[in-house]
Amino acid sequence: MDWHSRRITAILEHALLEDKATSDATSRACISAQQRATATILAKQDCILAGVGVISRILEIYERLDQNAIGHPEVISHGEIFDGVRLHKGQSIAVIRHNARVLLSCERVVLNVLQRLGGIATLTRKFVDAIQGTNTRILDTRKTAPGLRILDKYAVRCGGGHNHRLDLSDGVLIKNNHIALAGGVAAALQKALQNRRGEQPAEIEIHSLAELEEALNNGAEAVLLDNMSVEDARTAVARVRGHSRRLPVEISGGIKLENVRAYAETGADYISVGALTHSAPAVDLSMRIVPA
Repeated sequence: MDWHSRRITAILEHALLEDKATSDATSRACISAQQRATATILAKQDCILAGVGVISRILEIYERLDQNAIGHPEVISHGEIFDGVRLHKGQSIAVIRHNARVLLSCERVVLNVLQRLGGIATLTRKFVDAIQGTNTRILDTRKTAPGLRILDKYAVRCGGGHNHRLDLSDGVLIKNNHIALAGGVAAALQKALQNRRGEQPAEIEIHSLAELEEALNNGAEAVLLDNMSVEDARTAVARVRGHSRRLPVEISGGIKLENVRAYAETGADYISVGALTHSAPAVDLSMRIVPA
């Protein structure tokens, strides 16, 4: 991840501005402008780490926003601490030596980002672990926090998952509303194949075995089995595998940790899980700050 990219910088800068970090009334009232401090970020639960690079970047952006900030940060982490690593409760993620006011003013933004990304990565790893031994890959969706998609999807990768479309321009996926407006499965596929940009494969969402037959007979290049039972999904995958063309098969809808392996064992190529980014609980981290 390029933590210095314009998109990431804009997200982190907005987070600092939202919290009015450079106008921290409490820290200015209680703490000397010259005081130095040491902050330690700790994992308070077992989890997967994601976003460790934001620590230094947030402090750098703060210094640009507050021209009166004193000193520069020194962020120290062990070589075995990197995004995607499994952390244990009580483990240190990083030690930061910096101006005390700056540490206090950036504390919540740093933790908010790390806790959200860690939560997504941790939940993703649970799904990935649940289907170990199969040939299925776990995908995310576009069900991300507004404005945070690039970070949310990065966290999925840290957890061992894979990214589906980044945005609406990133592929043709014909969903139920497209089908309804276009006039049915056959009509939607015909229009998509005629009007698509470049070589983007035409994937179509289907909800029944009858719709699957219609999709296969009208040029579908990938199929998304949506809200199917495990039994119907297994039948659908077998039907696709017996087709003259090799089509990727994705399963979505109602996927939980309790049933994801059963769906993976149908032989599907991908399982997409919206919960990875819209329902992952934040992991519990803390920042302890003491005088340097």
